[in-house]
Amino acid sequence: MTWWSVVRFLHVLGAALWVGGQLSVSLVLLPLARRLLDEQRRGQVLSAVGRRFGLLTAAVFLPVQLATGVAIAWHKGVTWASLAEPGYGRILAAKLLLFCAVMAAAGAHGWLTGAGRTRLARVMAVTSLVGSLGVVLLATALPAT
Repeated sequence: MTWWSVVRFLHVLGAALWVGGQLSVSLVLLPLARRLLDEQRRGQVLSAVGRRFGLLTAAVFLPVQLATGVAIAWHKGVTWASLAEPGYGRILAAKLLLFCAVMAAAGAHGWLTGAGRTRLARVMAVTSLVGSLGVVLLATALPAT
């Protein structure tokens, strides 16, 4: 095992925790909270989960993804110009753009939730989740180099 294997492992692990967390909240926690908790208690629980997930994202997930992603790109010789080239470059560019959109949607979800705009916040949560799955799909489409 090389140092770069560890870097890639951390990058994949971070993505798995982010997307897995989103899926767990959406597919497991939300349906149970809606069914088992009254509106006030549900709001308290979901707000606490959102704050914790947001804190972990800002403090751990995002720094790890950015640091390992930049390191992997540097190791592979990716340049700004190479992002326009067919194959690896264009797929990576699409992944990066979608990742930025996902982070914007996730941030908007948190802000809208805090502002009491629950319907639009829900739209941003779904957008973030679908976009995250798209990021993973694009990552698997990157040609081995």
